[in-house]
Amino acid sequence: MGRAFQNRKESMAKTSNMKAKVYSKYGREIYVCAKSGGVDPDGNLALRSMIDRAKKDQVPSHVIQKALDKAKGGGGEDYSPARYEGFGPSNTMVIVECLTDNPNRTFGDVRTCFNKAKAKIGSQGTVSHMFDHSAILVFAGDDEEAVLEALMMADVDVTDIELDDGKVTVFAPHTESHKAKQAVIEAFGEIEFDIDEIQFVPQTTTAVAPDDQENFDKLLDMLNDLDDVQRVFHNAE
Repeated sequence: MGRAFQNRKESMAKTSNMKAKVYSKYGREIYVCAKSGGVDPDGNLALRSMIDRAKKDQVPSHVIQKALDKAKGGGGEDYSPARYEGFGPSNTMVIVECLTDNPNRTFGDVRTCFNKAKAKIGSQGTVSHMFDHSAILVFAGDDEEAVLEALMMADVDVTDIELDDGKVTVFAPHTESHKAKQAVIEAFGEIEFDIDEIQFVPQTTTAVAPDDQENFDKLLDMLNDLDDVQRVFHNAE
């Protein structure tokens, strides 16, 4: 599958000019995760992974704690996930993941971004069939065969595994995310994961024509500026 996946996701920290926006996106996702699965990271593996990722992106502890306290209190906003797909400049494929308390507003905002960038929003499934919805684990290691054996012994459905420059990368179906992580931890101890995420990994890539580069960048910037947008995935080169 290649390590190109790291270039296909627009990092919240990289694309937002204001730290407040980054904190807000993480705070919302931590809140939703804690509210649905419990506020104890030891009993909610998805929450623990989310908190680890937030810390890696230098989200302050008080922001994380505020989201957890909010989830503990019950009530609050009722966010639901929403996914939008479409074609960007140069016929690139774009997937937008959101958390929203008003789907009609969010759809309108996302559609406006596509229209202003001369792109075209589509229906559910328009481009997602050309991406693999993958759990991705990256950690230090030098023996991918040992990692593969540990995963297979745990009956994890591994899609691919790579070793590059002292880093092991494991790809698995998104439904196997927690199972794969636990298998690695049980086999090799409490290791630190450089990446522990679920991403849409493109099966093919598309080059952006020079004349379309400005509109492509504009599309990504506008999408990531929306409060409801959590992540943007694409297959652009």
